[in-house]
Amino acid sequence: MDLKELNEFGKVLTEKLNLKTKPVAVSLIPEGHDIPEGIEKLDETTRHCQMVDMVRKTGREFYATADEQACKGGSAMMGLNEMPHKLATGDTYLKLKRFNTINAARRTMESVTRLEPNSIKAAVYGPLESATFTPDVIVIITTPKQVMQLSQALIYMHGGRVETSFAGIQSVCADGVVRPYKEGKVSVTLGCGGSRKFANVAEDEMIIGIPVERAHDLLEAVNEML
Repeated sequence: MDLKELNEFGKVLTEKLNLKTKPVAVSLIPEGHDIPEGIEKLDETTRHCQMVDMVRKTGREFYATADEQACKGGSAMMGLNEMPHKLATGDTYLKLKRFNTINAARRTMESVTRLEPNSIKAAVYGPLESATFTPDVIVIITTPKQVMQLSQALIYMHGGRVETSFAGIQSVCADGVVRPYKEGKVSVTLGCGGSRKFANVAEDEMIIGIPVERAHDLLEAVNEML
């Protein structure tokens, strides 16, 4: 799909599913590649999940480097910087009492999908319906019913099942963006403490990350089914 079609897809998703907030386009710019022209750099330091929340509610478009990413764990998952040692080893989550042992915390962190450190120059964010760049991933934060409808639409053309993997941590970064980007798989996740606290993911919302390559089939299915 070209950019114009993707913009229209954003409008169709919002209208057909009656979404309360906008689908978010995210592009990860690898080192050695250029940031799209005409997109402003975010003028504040905040978390990746908050950036997604900002876009879905306000329609802003911007890019952020590692310097603008307040959560270095989330930005490390996206390849913008080195993973903080205590987070990588599980110490951070052990101290937060999310795990019973350091080994349980370590195993979980080792299983979270991430990109190579410092492999990504910047992350670009914008509303899918008006983005001026072609995204890698579409992130939608919405109700379980609407995620169900999207899941049904995703298998409308070829059948099968929507397979997902989550641990209740690193949800908007690793699950919502990195897994679809790296593996080309749709990723459904329930959120995490950080995204619910800092990014206002409500109790009745969850997250779905869709690789842009699935957009064409999804558009056809949404138009046929809804």
